[in-house]
Amino acid sequence: VQLQASGGGLVQTGGSLRLSCAASGLTLDYYAIGWFRQAPGKEREAVSCISTSDGSTYYSESVKGRFTISRDNAKNTAYLQMNSLKPEDTAVYYCAADLVCTNGMDYWGKGTLVTVSS
Repeated sequence: VQLQASGGGLVQTGGSLRLSCAASGLTLDYYAIGWFRQAPGKEREAVSCISTSDGSTYYSESVKGRFTISRDNAKNTAYLQMNSLKPEDTAVYYCAADLVCTNGMDYWGKGTLVTVSS
């Protein structure tokens, strides 16, 4: 099982990025997909999650209204569209998969770095 996050980079405040999470070895249709982030010196935090059962979504208060999680089961890929980025969004972003949205998800990918300059 492999999850590969990509799409990070350097962006100015107010800019946008779209992160992708490509899965291999598992069919994303059957899994909830979560996005997490860890900023330097801080604990990992949950950013967003999309369930498999009814497609319901969760967003942390800090990103609600700015980030959108989605999935394309045909491409076995999930996405995190990030708009109106702020310097405090700077972090390594990870995608993860499990049967349900949870902080301790079973499968984790390597992260992708997002840097938002002020």
